Amino acid sequence: MSNKKDFIIEQLKNQISGFKAGLEESSVGRVLKISDGIALVSGLKEAMMSEILTFKAKDGDISGVALNLEENLVGAIILGDHSVIKEGDEVVCTKRILSVPVGEAMIGRVVNPLGEAMDGKGKPATTEFYPIEKIAPGVITRESVKQPVQTGIKAIDAMVPIGRGQRELIIGDRQIGKTAIAIDAIINQRGQNMKCIYVGIGQKESKVASIVRKLEEAGAMEYTTVVLAGASSPASMLYISPYAGCAMAEYFLDKGEDVLIVYDDLSKHAVSYREISLLLRRPPGREAYPGDVFYLHSRLLERACKLNKEHGGGSITALPIIETQAGDISAYIPTNVISITDGQIFLEPDMFYKGNRPAINAGLSVSRVGSSAQIKAMKKVAGKMRLEAAQFRELAAFAQFGSDLDEETNKKLERGKRLYEVFKQDQYQPLSVDKQVLIYFALINSYVDNVPVEKVKEFEAGLYKYADTNSEVAKLIIEKQEVDEEIEAQIRKTIENYKETLDYLS
Repeated sequence: MSNKKDFIIEQLKNQISGFKAGLEESSVGRVLKISDGIALVSGLKEAMMSEILTFKAKDGDISGVALNLEENLVGAIILGDHSVIKEGDEVVCTKRILSVPVGEAMIGRVVNPLGEAMDGKGKPATTEFYPIEKIAPGVITRESVKQPVQTGIKAIDAMVPIGRGQRELIIGDRQIGKTAIAIDAIINQRGQNMKCIYVGIGQKESKVASIVRKLEEAGAMEYTTVVLAGASSPASMLYISPYAGCAMAEYFLDKGEDVLIVYDDLSKHAVSYREISLLLRRPPGREAYPGDVFYLHSRLLERACKLNKEHGGGSITALPIIETQAGDISAYIPTNVISITDGQIFLEPDMFYKGNRPAINAGLSVSRVGSSAQIKAMKKVAGKMRLEAAQFRELAAFAQFGSDLDEETNKKLERGKRLYEVFKQDQYQPLSVDKQVLIYFALINSYVDNVPVEKVKEFEAGLYKYADTNSEVAKLIIEKQEVDEEIEAQIRKTIENYKETLDYLS
């Protein structure tokens, strides 16, 4: 018995000798009110903006983010199940700003805005974290946008070219192909040395699952990260998701790499922020949005840039998506985002329902970077394309009245019909730039003028096949990236030889 007693005494002595007294300072508050994912907390006078707060709930710790800093209260959004938090629960400051995991391990993964796996493949093996909010690079660190992002969509690469570091808005009504354009652009980056990030904001999870499946089939998930805050996610997750995606992109930017990021869509993002702001009792403004809703998107989209060589030379190209109601681009959020971005691709319902897909309106779509984001070959053949497309739309409307038209006008109408046939493109079928140059060359040099309109698609597909098997011209266009006299002669010869094989032109 005495042996057991001695053993216990010895253990106690060891524990006492190993005890080190120390003070740990922490700022602790209490939940005053909790509802709809928003908590009002008292006693956190040292809390910082966007600081992570830990809510000591009965069933375990829940994270939140400080969003409203008032004299005696802190308004916080809950990043989890807010139903387990009760009034009176303890809240502790962590002294850490909200950050997300970044790195190569995020490539090929589907994650939520906190970087947690949603694809069942386990936790991403990352060690680095980036804050979701960051001041955009300054003017001195940037350079002009001049390197193209080939989307593989004929109408975009010809009329509204996108450059690396640009912010090009995709805008239009629901269900007319906005996401399809963005996904085609991601698929077309295969082999282009470009990382891609798709941020789904308030999208149906079934829709995002089918997008991921398509990306896997096309081999695009090898360089793509999908960040998803689904339709069933709380407003807090929808609010932080685009910033989280941008932080993941900035990791590659800092390494001097190029990134394409899609925000699908910022209309739902603005609505989630309006919900949070109204619950935080911030004063509502136009359409009940808070006064800083412009800053909400400007501080996000300004982080897309092209850095100069001294700062790594990387780039982030942003494709934000905005959904309009009945084509109203003069509404509050659409006009805000149009004024922030470097141009917009406007999709028109009338064109979509007539079968002109992608339904890009040449008159309202614009790229403020313009032809500086095109290779010389594309610049040469597509220079007048946008003007011709816009003129055709006007002439077609005029010709409906059935008045007698002169020969020149008839010629333009016939050319325009064939141009719009060429612009038609199936989903998930992006086209390489050499093939685009080939068909546009044929179009502007009157080689397609005698092809019946209903045969244009067949003519185009046949031309690509013929050029692949009987000519080296596609290879030359990719190598030289311009149409000089030698290449022009080869293109003409290829098209003429191909046309001789067509029985419907004899």
